[in-house]
Amino acid sequence: MKRMAALLILLFLLPGLKGKDLIELVESVPRETMLDNADIRNTQEVWLEMIRSAKKTLDFGEFYISHQEGEALTPVLEAVYLAADRGVKVRFVVDGNMYKTYPGTADKLNEHRNIDVRVYDLSRITGGVLHAKYFIVDGNEVFLGSQNFDWRALDHIHELGIRIRNRELAGFYRELFEMDWALAAKGADTDGLLSGIESSEDLRAFRVNLKEYGEVGLIPTASNPKIIYHVPNWDETQLAGMIGSAERSVRIQLLSYKPLSGKELYSELDLALRRAAARGVKIEMILSDWNYASPGIDYIKSLHAIPNIEIRFSTIPDYSGGYIGYARVEHCKYMVVDSKTTWIGTSNWSKSYFHNGRNLGIVLENGPLSERVSQIFIKSWESGYCRPVELNKAYQTKVIEEQ
Repeated sequence: MKRMAALLILLFLLPGLKGKDLIELVESVPRETMLDNADIRNTQEVWLEMIRSAKKTLDFGEFYISHQEGEALTPVLEAVYLAADRGVKVRFVVDGNMYKTYPGTADKLNEHRNIDVRVYDLSRITGGVLHAKYFIVDGNEVFLGSQNFDWRALDHIHELGIRIRNRELAGFYRELFEMDWALAAKGADTDGLLSGIESSEDLRAFRVNLKEYGEVGLIPTASNPKIIYHVPNWDETQLAGMIGSAERSVRIQLLSYKPLSGKELYSELDLALRRAAARGVKIEMILSDWNYASPGIDYIKSLHAIPNIEIRFSTIPDYSGGYIGYARVEHCKYMVVDSKTTWIGTSNWSKSYFHNGRNLGIVLENGPLSERVSQIFIKSWESGYCRPVELNKAYQTKVIEEQ
């Protein structure tokens, strides 16, 4: 029923989808929870549809690849292999640090005809990681969001992503993929490649018209400033600007929020939120229960204590089938301002994600789309999984590792 409802809605919104511009919200919902939205298709279904549609190229930029046989990533990987077998050129860039933890599937993919995998040692280049989670189909369509290429991200983690079909927009991300692909090559001339990046002060922005949503403004975003071409499209710049423009409300959902980076206070977004609250903007934030560790919890409490700001921690119950490490968590990364403008991305909010790592995002300037994302937020906010931060509570760090 969910699949049929979603298809009917898409057909109503976007008649004659084939070859036309498309915007589709995509979710993952932990099994046995009440977070599902009947009108939003699940990640596995959308990934399979996109991969199976590929005719020439599939380009993946992924934090890591984690596969467990028989779980939800199995048919996705099968679709990738089948695409390669029919002549599609498949490329993966995966993060070097996480590759050490999950080498198996990446190596197997690399051995397959028409599939090339490069391990990206971004920590050596900019001190960060390839934290992005995205792929591009035929240079025409892009998926990005909080979903890692991980079996758990399909069935046991709350995620939000977006599928966009627009060739010009996809070209923005494709250009960054090509940069990372070159930097990840063995023996790459890193200094030469970095010095060849010509940064522009021009903002890259696009507009599409959809029957139901009307005109949608699209601003692609990326991090970090050392490896992006268009300075105004930096995630941090766009997020700070959105918060600064807020008049009534800001709703944020993240895996983690950490203003403290080592011994350094990262204040850009934190101060933007405090200033917004001071001028009367209502700020609501959902964070996962992975944020209980000190000293980060104290900074979260200090933000929660400010008038007009409320933060809630979300705890997803364990799966009845047994404990699953690094799962059963709110992993979404998005913000909605005044139910008019939305950012969906791959970054948690701490300095390294914006200043050292590779992350991607998208700003959507449209009321109906933003209102739909806001409804997703409210569903989590009002669920039994969310509880307000308690200023006097001594929070205990949660065990999240595989056991």
